Amino acid sequence: METLLITNITIVNCDERKELCDIYIENGKIIDIGQSLKKEATKIIDCKQQSLFLLPGFIDIHIHGANGFDTMDSSQQAIEKISKHLVKEGVTSFLATTMTQSVENIEAALVNLKNYEDHFEGAQLLGAHVEGPFVSVKRAGAQPVEFMQPPSISLLKHWHTLCDGVIKIMTLAPELENGLELVTMLRKLNIIASIGHSDATMEEVQAAVEAGVTQATHLYNQMRPFHHRDPGVVGAALQDDQILVELIVDFIHSHPKAVNLAYKVKGAKRIILITDAMRAKGLPYGEYDLGGQIVYVTENGAHLEDGTLAGSVLTMEQAVKNMKTITNCSLEEIVAMSSSNAAQQLQETTKGRIAVGYEADLVLVDSEVTVCKTIRKGKVVYEKPNMEME
Repeated sequence: METLLITNITIVNCDERKELCDIYIENGKIIDIGQSLKKEATKIIDCKQQSLFLLPGFIDIHIHGANGFDTMDSSQQAIEKISKHLVKEGVTSFLATTMTQSVENIEAALVNLKNYEDHFEGAQLLGAHVEGPFVSVKRAGAQPVEFMQPPSISLLKHWHTLCDGVIKIMTLAPELENGLELVTMLRKLNIIASIGHSDATMEEVQAAVEAGVTQATHLYNQMRPFHHRDPGVVGAALQDDQILVELIVDFIHSHPKAVNLAYKVKGAKRIILITDAMRAKGLPYGEYDLGGQIVYVTENGAHLEDGTLAGSVLTMEQAVKNMKTITNCSLEEIVAMSSSNAAQQLQETTKGRIAVGYEADLVLVDSEVTVCKTIRKGKVVYEKPNMEME
């Protein structure tokens, strides 16, 4: 039986921190937390000589790809490679995200996710985030317009049955014909309805929230912007407490002051940090593919030929660092935005918190929130090079 004992560590949750604690893990679960625990373990990590913090593992609910692979590759290898790459940045769970493509290609990706076998060496696949095809051509971004279609309840039901409930979030434009009906069906199927790639007015967003929308996809990006006489999706998402907002904090998708504005208005409890990363994450600058489109990746981000942003190459580690730098938020707030909010939104009742009975999905960081070790189900799956502690 594999056991792990971490000693002399500061544990940080979204609402508290405990200093100089020991944590005992057995079979991937947190069994005991206290001071000076007298436990035998097959592996011991002593943090006495380090100023380190133990946080719940990061959860990325919106990521298309990494390390040369993409969800739309529809292969077991692709998901495995993405999964193994993510633990390097402290991510222990993720939603593989599809994009607007043909129905056949989306279905192939969803079936592949349904059939994915967890190898326990990377981040855990929690399900799918379906981004499109029920989105607005007026806010297409890098979503191919030729594959967009009006919201279809019958197609949603078919996908839900086909992939055995693997869909956890769907991004859609609820102002489209049958959009509100689709939101209502998503709620009945226990799928999060997230407004995105949408040209909805404030009033249309309010109607969507009443129907069941609880999230906004990559706030500010590809949504009707704020105007003082037409608050749009951005204004509605910022002011409505029922909406949690995804935020890509690479300072490319959103200006640092816009990030800080979202933090001040929404607060840490209503922000979910995401990467929206594509297959070029972790690879050199160059040309890459996204849904059959050429993406040019440079120091200025990932763009289509016409300059449209096409996802990111952001890591969750860097997103967290950027958020802390620009807002001066606490580590407790970092935990909320990088893990616990997502866990609560996905109804993952044993994730997003360090407590007895919870899964031992953890990330060990220093005072700069640099990832030192990533622990998945009680097993160290990533160690920062030259990081000697035992």
